[in-house]
Amino acid sequence: MDPCPYVRVLVGNLALKMPVAPRPAGAGAGVHPTTSPCYCRIRLNKLPLQTAAAPLLPSDDASQGQGPATTGALAAAFHLSKADLDRATAKPSLFGTRSARLKVAVYAGRRGVTCGVNSGRLLGKVVIPLDLKSAAGKPVVFHSGWLCIPKRGASGRKSGVAQAQLNLTVRAEPDPRFVFEFDGEPECSPQVLQVQGAMKQPMFTCKFSCRTNSDLRSRSMHSDPGTRNWLTSFGSDRERLGKERKGWSVTVHDLSGSPVALASMVTPFVAIPGSDRVSRSNPGAWLVLRPGDGTWKPWGRLECWRERGASAAGGDSLGYRFELLLPDHPTGMGTGVSVAESAIPSSRGGRFAIDLTAAQPFGRSGSPACSPRGSGDLTGYAAAALGSCCHGRGGFVMSAAVQGEGRCSRPTVEVGVAHVGCAEDAAAFVALAAAVDLSMDACRLFSHRLRRELSSTRSDSLR
Repeated sequence: MDPCPYVRVLVGNLALKMPVAPRPAGAGAGVHPTTSPCYCRIRLNKLPLQTAAAPLLPSDDASQGQGPATTGALAAAFHLSKADLDRATAKPSLFGTRSARLKVAVYAGRRGVTCGVNSGRLLGKVVIPLDLKSAAGKPVVFHSGWLCIPKRGASGRKSGVAQAQLNLTVRAEPDPRFVFEFDGEPECSPQVLQVQGAMKQPMFTCKFSCRTNSDLRSRSMHSDPGTRNWLTSFGSDRERLGKERKGWSVTVHDLSGSPVALASMVTPFVAIPGSDRVSRSNPGAWLVLRPGDGTWKPWGRLECWRERGASAAGGDSLGYRFELLLPDHPTGMGTGVSVAESAIPSSRGGRFAIDLTAAQPFGRSGSPACSPRGSGDLTGYAAAALGSCCHGRGGFVMSAAVQGEGRCSRPTVEVGVAHVGCAEDAAAFVALAAAVDLSMDACRLFSHRLRRELSSTRSDSLR
């Protein structure tokens, strides 16, 4: 399997030095930057804007001209594919070579928007050009230190006038990923293609089915008591007559036909009493399993629900929480470690992502503190994210594009190279992406009918 080139740009170590000035007097003095909180709005070309707090250094430190501050905090992370890199470094016919531009706007005051206007007061902006072509092969530090913040409307530094200064570190590093694409909707049992540039080749096949949890326990998990315990704890407790969607599963096979991953709906998606929606307090759940020792082994657990008016546009969203399952041999049950929790707009879709970049300390160097001890083993990464131990480097793990309700959804899955040591590693992420996509249907309002492909009656006739 050949990966696709990706680059991630990281911005961190934000800190501010403010010139010492007497505090304005009077009730109408407004916001004074040396006492109010400050934040930065960070944008790389046309990628989505990101916002981060900028801590103020004490005035006595600022007056001593100390070196760059290393807060160890990540402020923003931008992920660029090869297409993004090509657009960022395109050569216009009239204006010569173009480079990517990182823009950082510094504001004083609390974050937020009032009547469509930022509530903070703009202190100034800095722009840093980035040569991202050089970062495709090795880590590059573009800036690490202090920059003067030009005041709004000012050109250059005025002599004799103290200026605010911003410390930041900007670096880029290669982040290659394997990319997979479903050639149909998961409920239609599609092939999964690996994408490498313009080439696409079959990698897996998916088999969707509707089955009961008791059927799953009797057929697939007969020889593993530990796995049966997982299924018993997550399923059947709320299986009852009424509004519910249950028993869906997706089995991922390699090209030889051997099953290499399984995502099974073990807790039904049930409408709360007096409503037609799945609530956060009563979510449905999937179990993602991998083969091992002649049986299925639990690998991850996905919970999903429908959140009312949670998206930016005010519509409903698909809320999700994904836990990595760490084995607990004395009990046979294991422990769930949360590695992702967010929401996807139900109407227009979005991305499901597991990204532990923010969990690792952001130092001045481009190297992580330590490296993973085994490819495909996420237990070290999850533990590092919780701070309990550190034998993984975190970073990007995977993402999956999910379409909104009522749209033809063919998920595209990206997986970091560091987390794939064999085809079975990639298959687990493919099964997880299928579960997320199907959860968009499972969390539809129960007043809406599901598509024919998701009907248990039709699935039974195909078995």
